[in-house]
Amino acid sequence: MIEQHYLDDCVLQLRKLKAQADKAMAQVDDAQFFELLDADANSIAVIVKHVAGNMRSRWTDFLTSDGEKPDRHRDSEFEREAADTRGAIIGRWEAGWEVLFNTLMSLGPGDLGKTVPIRNEPHSVVQAINRQVSHYSAHVGQIVLLAKHFAGPNWTTLSIPKRGKG
Repeated sequence: MIEQHYLDDCVLQLRKLKAQADKAMAQVDDAQFFELLDADANSIAVIVKHVAGNMRSRWTDFLTSDGEKPDRHRDSEFEREAADTRGAIIGRWEAGWEVLFNTLMSLGPGDLGKTVPIRNEPHSVVQAINRQVSHYSAHVGQIVLLAKHFAGPNWTTLSIPKRGKG
């Protein structure tokens, strides 16, 4: 069934995104994890914190409540707080992915035609999933770019190396 194939592929592609981000983050030290390119930039830590907050909000009670939970404080996701250690942020990241994967794997083909609200705007389940895959892809790209920048010559490629560099 194409509907189940779609759901399975979403899980597969999101697992690949997570693995890519995890491998990139493993190549930076704690200082680089929090480092800014400039005063208006986001660090890897802030991006990870934001994605984790988004995942918790969007995927908790996915079919039964608005994707923007009233207890989410989005603006604080873009600020470094005293309790924001690398370990704490990675813990939130892992918890966010767990909620996402548990929710996605609980969905069945019959759920794809349902409607879910995000910020009071109705989305089909397919639209809501695609919106999040796109969002997370963009942020994983940012994480990889920053990690590669900070790792410099110590960077280990996450995909097929350039010719002569394998």
